[in-house]
Amino acid sequence: MFKQSLIASALISIIGAAPAYAAQLTGKIVDANNQPLSNATIHLHGKSKSVKSDKFGQFTIELDADSQLHISKPNYLDHRINVTEEQGFVRVELTPTSVESIVVYSSALHKNSMEMTSPVSVLSGDELKNRAKPTLGETLKGQPGINASYFGPVSSSPIIRGLDGPRVKITQNGLDSSDASRVGPDHANTNDSLAAQQIEVLRGPATLLYGSGAIGGVVNVVDNRIPTDVIDSLQGAADYSHDTNSNTNTFAVLLESGFDGFNFHFDGVKRKGGDYETPNFALPHDEHEEHEHEGEGHAHEAEEHETEYANRVDNTFIDSEQFNLGTSYVGDHLTVGFSYGRVDTDYGIPAHSHIGHDHDHEHEEEGHDHEEESVFARVKQDRWQGLVNYAVHSDWLESVGLRVGYTDYEHAEIEDGNIGTVFENDTTELRLTAEHRLGEWHGTVGYHFSDSDYAANGAEAFTPSTNTKTHALYILEERRFGDFTLELGARIEDYQLSSKGNQLEAYEEDHDHEGEHDHGGNLDNGFISYDLEMTNLSLSIGGVYDFAEGQNVAVSLSRSERAPLTAELLSNGIHIATSTYELGLGYELEGDHLHFEPQDIEQETSNNLDISFRKFSGDFGYTVNFFYNDIENFYYQALTDYIYSPEHGLEVADHAHEGAVPVFKFESSDAKLYGLEFDAHYKLSNFARVKVFGDSLTAKLDNDEYLPRIPSNKLGLDYEHSYENLTANFTVTHYFKQDNIASYESETKGYTLVDMSFNYDFEFMGSDMVGYVNLDNLTDELGFVHSSFIKEQAPLPGRNIKLGIRGYF
Repeated sequence: MFKQSLIASALISIIGAAPAYAAQLTGKIVDANNQPLSNATIHLHGKSKSVKSDKFGQFTIELDADSQLHISKPNYLDHRINVTEEQGFVRVELTPTSVESIVVYSSALHKNSMEMTSPVSVLSGDELKNRAKPTLGETLKGQPGINASYFGPVSSSPIIRGLDGPRVKITQNGLDSSDASRVGPDHANTNDSLAAQQIEVLRGPATLLYGSGAIGGVVNVVDNRIPTDVIDSLQGAADYSHDTNSNTNTFAVLLESGFDGFNFHFDGVKRKGGDYETPNFALPHDEHEEHEHEGEGHAHEAEEHETEYANRVDNTFIDSEQFNLGTSYVGDHLTVGFSYGRVDTDYGIPAHSHIGHDHDHEHEEEGHDHEEESVFARVKQDRWQGLVNYAVHSDWLESVGLRVGYTDYEHAEIEDGNIGTVFENDTTELRLTAEHRLGEWHGTVGYHFSDSDYAANGAEAFTPSTNTKTHALYILEERRFGDFTLELGARIEDYQLSSKGNQLEAYEEDHDHEGEHDHGGNLDNGFISYDLEMTNLSLSIGGVYDFAEGQNVAVSLSRSERAPLTAELLSNGIHIATSTYELGLGYELEGDHLHFEPQDIEQETSNNLDISFRKFSGDFGYTVNFFYNDIENFYYQALTDYIYSPEHGLEVADHAHEGAVPVFKFESSDAKLYGLEFDAHYKLSNFARVKVFGDSLTAKLDNDEYLPRIPSNKLGLDYEHSYENLTANFTVTHYFKQDNIASYESETKGYTLVDMSFNYDFEFMGSDMVGYVNLDNLTDELGFVHSSFIKEQAPLPGRNIKLGIRGYF
């Protein structure tokens, strides 16, 4: 952090001091009926500082150079206007939209969701707070094109157009979340929706700004832990809710204050709940007799088993506390801030079992009030962030910004009261940007650095300890040609991966030929030292054509490259969460020999086409996205003809043993993913609105086989009615049967979820209050998630009533 502070100080020194004089510009924001609009955001290009319009629609902002104002307000079209120091006063009329329009912070060019060349979804405000779940996957899964990995409701990551894990980047204010949720489906992400101002989902490759880990999309959680607007009084919010299904209580609080440009922020969330209930479902055989992997064809005849049923998924509790502290100084030119966040979470890991090996527990865990035989995760994370932004306002350079972050993450699995496997990830990240305007072109150039130290220690570590380092330069430019906006982008990234070996290194001395390791009938999990360096190049071209008032079409073409991550390249061991033995791309199986031959590994290259049609004015509006993704060298896990057990090691699957697990190996092959997403609104009256939404996805390898765990298609209807202070919402979502499956998968039946919610706004002792009731899965439908590794052991929760109250002051 000291070095980063020196960088920031040097930047400010080079740029120089602010001009001594600043002119004041006043203005008024109104709607089409000349009525004032309050709480509109007025942002001066090149500055991080912005102001809000008051209840009369009026605002005052300081100018020290001719510039451009960007005026935005949710559910209104953004408006941009050029202003001069001598202008004095402006009047701006905003046009309402039928589709929600919100400024997307992760766009880098201050665009709203209706102006983006690539499709984007944004959840914000009370809608986000009411939909907030313990994980991002469960919070976002109702959006078109977005689903969840679902390892129980407390460990569920977003899936974007069938892609997740290392292909979906999860960021906090534009910096990587740096947890271990990309390593395995049982690892929860550390972002909490209740602490967020908004959550943005960028569909399709977003590698230009965020790197090769965003080849499938980005989920950006935006909060105000480092305030970038002036706060001149004490303000805040508090929220309490109770879920009846899992008896979960959630408390959240937000406090902000400031004086003379200095600002302070605090937010905290505490959540505690038990195991969740479901409708009655039949337990798979491996839950009460022996372990078998899904799709291996339950070999025993049905009459040999006495079917057992359950109405609760054991070991799905959560006990979580987290908080964020931040402070900043916001001046006319300089914004500088710092924040610290802490996460302490225990959560149950359902369907967790051990495959016949002993555990060497070095540490005893005391005092946990859950049953000792259960397996749960204990997550601790410390996160520091820093921000420096300087508004230059020269003829070509608008601003220079620096964001830095450091994350110290630990995920320990507690087994029978002992600490078993421990996963650690320490990440340092830096993003330096310069926003500029060269003639008619407006854009940003930047340098992005990331250094991540990942380690896994314990009996269930299936990947080696690894250092991953990237250096990248990127550029994003746009220009307006009448009704058409052109956007060009490029990124070049140096990717370095260095793994540390352990017991397998001893094998190198025992074999005549380099890299070959003969384990015979005893395949011990272990790792080899290996270094990989690749250069990833990403390019994009896109455009938005406003062919009519309130309507446009957006087209985006991109080519993105990605190098394999540690698990994809070097995994070698039992992955308990998925009940498989995993081998990375670098290994080859021949008979009873295991070879390490990584020489022919090539980058995964995604060629993506996106076409979006949007209508966002009038009573009827829609967004329809078509996408086609042609991926060369797509990394995926293929089922081999081998099984593994600690007693017998690696064997051909002809002779199955009790407790044996199938061996899956990462392979690369060309693949195609294509489909559509849509969201259409119609305003029935001033009080009622109806929405239809849905998505469809096909994902195949070039050999015409389907990719595994591709989410089911969905179709939904949402009706909202408002009367005075009461708002009611009724949603029906049908998830279709998934029978486009890999050869070793089983089909997943379709199901329909019915949800209702009621919000009531009122005032209490001068404070604005919201009382809300959510009725989830009203019909108590039994639903299984096809994209889940444990779909048979963990169906979706049954009927739930969520009661809550929220206050603002």
